[in-house]
Amino acid sequence: MCNQDRTPLLDAITNFIETKPAYFRIPGHRLERGISSKWTDKVGKEVFAYDVTETPFTDDLHSPEGAIEEAQELLRELYDADKSFFLVNGTTCGNEAMLLSAAFEGQEVMIARNAHKSAMMGLIMSGAKPVYIMPEILDEWGLQGGITSEQVRRTFEEHPKCKALFLVSPSYYGITSDLKAIADVCHEYGAMLLVDEAHGGHLYFHEELPDGALEQGADLCVQSMHKVTGALTQSSVLHMKSHLVDVERLVTNLHIVQSTSPNYLLMTSLDCARYELAVHGTEMMKQALELAEYARARIRAIDGFSCMGQEVMGQAGIAGIDRTRLVISAKELGLTGFALEEILFERYAVNMELADYENVLAIVTYANTEDELERLIKACEEIAQKYSKEEKITCEQPKLRLITEQVLTPRQAYFAKTEEIMWQQAVGKISAEMIAPYPPGIPIIYPGERITQEVWDYLEKFRREKRHIHGSRDGKLEIIRIIKDV
Repeated sequence: MCNQDRTPLLDAITNFIETKPAYFRIPGHRLERGISSKWTDKVGKEVFAYDVTETPFTDDLHSPEGAIEEAQELLRELYDADKSFFLVNGTTCGNEAMLLSAAFEGQEVMIARNAHKSAMMGLIMSGAKPVYIMPEILDEWGLQGGITSEQVRRTFEEHPKCKALFLVSPSYYGITSDLKAIADVCHEYGAMLLVDEAHGGHLYFHEELPDGALEQGADLCVQSMHKVTGALTQSSVLHMKSHLVDVERLVTNLHIVQSTSPNYLLMTSLDCARYELAVHGTEMMKQALELAEYARARIRAIDGFSCMGQEVMGQAGIAGIDRTRLVISAKELGLTGFALEEILFERYAVNMELADYENVLAIVTYANTEDELERLIKACEEIAQKYSKEEKITCEQPKLRLITEQVLTPRQAYFAKTEEIMWQQAVGKISAEMIAPYPPGIPIIYPGERITQEVWDYLEKFRREKRHIHGSRDGKLEIIRIIKDV
């Protein structure tokens, strides 16, 4: 049993700094001395000394045998994995590595349609052919729900050669699928279960949270440790717990998608975040749950407001709910999620994680304060008083339930000849772009897919309302790049 009180990478860098070295390595700022004073005058210098590179003290991420190896071993033990890896290019690179490790070019991989856009990048790299599976729809909230084991089984019956299933659980909104039942189906077919658990690295530390992916049979999963723990932005981890994974191939793929100059501040933050979870994780999650439940009850008591809770479990393929997420709606007051987010930000300095047509999302962590939750509650109370007297408007959330025709794989489309046309002429054409309204960054059309009238209408609503649209080369979706001569 490892001693989880240790922080081997933090300690190794500290020991290196204390040697007061004559430093001739990268980076050029020389252990904080070269950082701009405009920055250090505001934040101090000390932390920049930890921005080092590979030394005999600090180990090498791409061939670890010292402090990094020890830190990853502590992480592995904490999550009861077979192998665990630090990621410095975010969960994006972990998703890419999982798909690269699952299938070669031309082989089929089942992909949940609400997968993050990084899954498409992995498909382009690997050349695998996606077989899409659509999550259920939770109509009451205008959200995508979970994937069911019955859906997975039906898809395997139609595509028995699928090498893996890639899905997201929990979703951005804290919705989880029944991964245990899904894993059982995957393993019946000799396929791997790959889970984008970007929003679920904290689930393992409190019994009132849904079970984590590794606990339910996932072969590989990736977690964004910066999202709900104390790691720095872009710091993620990848876990393996499987006899189906080729470990050497996985390591090679991580070399492909990770920087050859890994950031030691990010890796140190992972080392320290793991320590905090190991020593204080249950207490941290208890605090987050109590804050979120208090706010949920108060917001539900406000006329015109709703806040999603456990009552949605069992609907739309939903097996569990992360109750540290507050999904809030004021549609009964005639406010879209976008409008509510804007009011909260501009009038109350209350910053929400995202908005959609019907809802706003608050992510509550152990580091939030009671005062912050009170500010959110009071803001909602004031908004209810003001808008209850105004004319109601209708919230119309566009819902896309159908998967369009796949003409080329993402890789084939990526390397095909293309041309630009006006967006108004796009119906019936084969897209060369991935178009993903943001938030939540889920692709509506992938490269190689036909733009149907339904897809066009869905995206047109976002375009007219000037919402953020990722993937469009002009950023406005006034033009679109399509596959030429197909």
